[in-house]
Amino acid sequence: MGSSFVLISTSRGPEISCYIANTSRSKLKTLADRIIQFNKTIAFKGSLPEGITIMNPYKESEEALRCSSLFFQKYYSDNNERRFIIGINPGRFGSGLTGVSFTDPKRLEEKCGIKTSLPKKHEPSSEFIYHMIDTYGGVEKFYKHFYINSVCPLGFTQTNDKGKEVNYNYYDRKDLMEAVLPFIISSLKKQIELGLSTETAYCLGFGKNYAFLNKLNAEHKFFKTLIPLEHPRFIKQYKAKFENEYIRKYLEAFNGK
Repeated sequence: MGSSFVLISTSRGPEISCYIANTSRSKLKTLADRIIQFNKTIAFKGSLPEGITIMNPYKESEEALRCSSLFFQKYYSDNNERRFIIGINPGRFGSGLTGVSFTDPKRLEEKCGIKTSLPKKHEPSSEFIYHMIDTYGGVEKFYKHFYINSVCPLGFTQTNDKGKEVNYNYYDRKDLMEAVLPFIISSLKKQIELGLSTETAYCLGFGKNYAFLNKLNAEHKFFKTLIPLEHPRFIKQYKAKFENEYIRKYLEAFNGK
């Protein structure tokens, strides 16, 4: 059987997606295989504004690639369709370290059962997500139904006035947003093609992230329905005493209530 390809159009011109070619499907038998291949090949090849650095744990850290691959093999070694939960972009102490969205090294070991030599950093967003996952029914049940990544699957950092490296969001500067826009569109399409549902997706972040993604969704028709939810970092930083209420809101959205 010959290969079939999907032509993806971006502002930088068309590019061929190999992820759903028949020949690739025969080699990449499971969703885990396809996600790992996506992670191994993901790269931003454009130019970033001065002072902004991109994080790519899959190319910068053998341990991140190893651990993330084990994670996907453990929870995604099937061809069941998942719903997409979409954050902003990776942070330094979460998927910027582990390669697994909203999963810091501590949660990777304690909740997912994957031992790692990565520094045991703590990320508040990861703490919330795994509290929510526990309430949902645990990691095995949750990851059978959901796949988490971000609008921009690679993260950014900037050195602040005190000389400290800090997280940076794709929407924090207009020139950064414009620089990564083709990459964002292409990455979203490629991930959907891996085997994700296009019926309903969930956007973490009611403000700029939802406004941006909702506009993209209107233009590109990624999903029939896009549901916004408060971002875990916002909840942990400003609404911590109402955390259980936000978890209930997440679960109601996931259950269609």
